[in-house]
Amino acid sequence: MQIIKFHFCLIAFFAISSLSGQSKKYSIHTVAFYNFENLFDTINDPSTNDDEWTPIGAQHWTKEKYEQKLRNLSKVISEIGTPENLNAPTLIGCSEVENRGVLEDLIKQEKIADFDYGIIHFDSPDQRGIDVALLYRKKYFRPTSFSNIPLIIYKNKTVPQEKRNEDLGDVEIKDNHNRVFTRDQLLVTGFLENEEINIIINHWPSRSGGEKASSPYREAAGRLNRKIIDSLQQINPLAKVITMGDLNDGPFNKSIKVGLGTESKKAETSEFGTFNPFEEMAAKGMGTLAFRDSWDIFDQIIMTQTLIQPDFSSYKFWKAGIFNRPYLIQTVGKYKGYPLRNSPTEAGFSDHFPVYIYLVKEF
Repeated sequence: MQIIKFHFCLIAFFAISSLSGQSKKYSIHTVAFYNFENLFDTINDPSTNDDEWTPIGAQHWTKEKYEQKLRNLSKVISEIGTPENLNAPTLIGCSEVENRGVLEDLIKQEKIADFDYGIIHFDSPDQRGIDVALLYRKKYFRPTSFSNIPLIIYKNKTVPQEKRNEDLGDVEIKDNHNRVFTRDQLLVTGFLENEEINIIINHWPSRSGGEKASSPYREAAGRLNRKIIDSLQQINPLAKVITMGDLNDGPFNKSIKVGLGTESKKAETSEFGTFNPFEEMAAKGMGTLAFRDSWDIFDQIIMTQTLIQPDFSSYKFWKAGIFNRPYLIQTVGKYKGYPLRNSPTEAGFSDHFPVYIYLVKEF
């Protein structure tokens, strides 16, 4: 397969791994995740609970607000990862999207239309009708397979053995009694230039009903995520896997530390383990969202050990960040300092800041 050359930054090699004092050339890709916060169109879908996101609904969601929301999100997408990489993100995991149509409207926006994003999306069983999806730049990433993997969980019950996610195929659900209908986990495999990479997009169950009471649902999501990674590693022990999303838990919660088995330090990540660069940020008090003046990092990008090895002859992790430019922050009112979210009077950006990582390769 022909390797496609693209815009790159000159990165001092010591900034990545050593004190060589030399400047070397690296190609760089930004991989991002962004919770779009209620990216709904204005049309009432009778099969989902989207009534408030219509012109006559509680949010007074008009065509003008919808179009402003699209412009806002496209501005953010065009800037995530700058200035280290002046190119727009190659891969963007996204959540809280109503349907494929809103994504098609988004990628046509003037600020990002020239980046030629493709879309991978499935409708999920979430009762509000919100889904996860992957946007990818067709020039640099070629998907080869993708599937939506359901999370089967029930209220106040342990999931029967015969209904657990034992494989990655379709699961037939004969008894939906007390089932919690939540977002599927989206698995995409493809080639970043000429290197195979696996991406999992997540939006784990919310904290509705309280953090403690709802924790088992997210712990189940973490276990399912780990099963997907294990299956990929069984097929290829050298598989590069990135799992990202709004996990509705912080890096220290059980769903992530136990379910995914994450480590905060590269040196402590085992051969088939996972590394979470956002754990260290959370320990410093940084955040992607705030609740009652307390910050946490629910939006995370986690990767397998194969992506943190010090050899940059293939694409490897360089560093991670939270994209929290001043224009994304509320400047007045009760939520001053919080992410600038939607309100009944204006279309904001999101109640979450986007997160990103860089993948770099020496050439």
